Amino acid sequence: MGMRILGVIPARYASTRLPGKPLVDIGGKSMVQRVVEQARRATSLHDVVVATDDARIVAHVEGFGGKAVLTSPQHPSGTDRCHEAWEKLGSDCDAVVNIQGDEPFLVPDQIDELCAALLEAPGGIATLAQVVTDDRDLDDPGEVLITVNTEQDALYFSRAAIPFLRDPGAGPRCQRFRYLKHVGLYGFRTEVLARLVSLPPSTLELAESLEQLRWLEHGFSVRIGLTEHPSFCVDTHADLEAARRRVSAA
Repeated sequence: MGMRILGVIPARYASTRLPGKPLVDIGGKSMVQRVVEQARRATSLHDVVVATDDARIVAHVEGFGGKAVLTSPQHPSGTDRCHEAWEKLGSDCDAVVNIQGDEPFLVPDQIDELCAALLEAPGGIATLAQVVTDDRDLDDPGEVLITVNTEQDALYFSRAAIPFLRDPGAGPRCQRFRYLKHVGLYGFRTEVLARLVSLPPSTLELAESLEQLRWLEHGFSVRIGLTEHPSFCVDTHADLEAARRRVSAA
């Protein structure tokens, strides 16, 4: 492949809605173990490491044969945690992929799709999107929508449905324009990642509470790869019960 890529799974212990989230049990395995095992199946990654702020998670990950590194509890984002993990490991990798630690059913192919987009990304940053097929996603501020240029680089990320359809027309909006919703996997070339973590928060970022707007506002280019694989994030107790049902039904 020509690029050595390190997969980093940020895993904070203190989740407001689900405390100790990385260690919760889902069908006999912890959440973080399931994410590590799925990430290791991606063919694009040279290595996989968990970056955490808690010694209990380090001990747990090492206990099932994974790699973990203890990082500062003060990081404002997973991007900063990924950067510290890469620095602490002294890794000679060319790129880092930030893998969400709360997706126990992560599809390994999705990581490979992201890495393929990163290889083609002129700005050294890539992320993924899915084509919206349900208008409810357009009105959900929990979904982040992406507008792109002709090269598939992001023009803007928003919690609002952009573009606004001036002519209301008939039928679902998502059938009249190809809306894209964000899938939260990121890939960075290491030299770009080092520059990103030194940037101050930006006005657009603070307005929408979206870190990636800081990068756009400072002139960085973000390549958008497409995926058809659905995401399943565990954020709440209800999500956790759904995940457990899914495992027990398999």
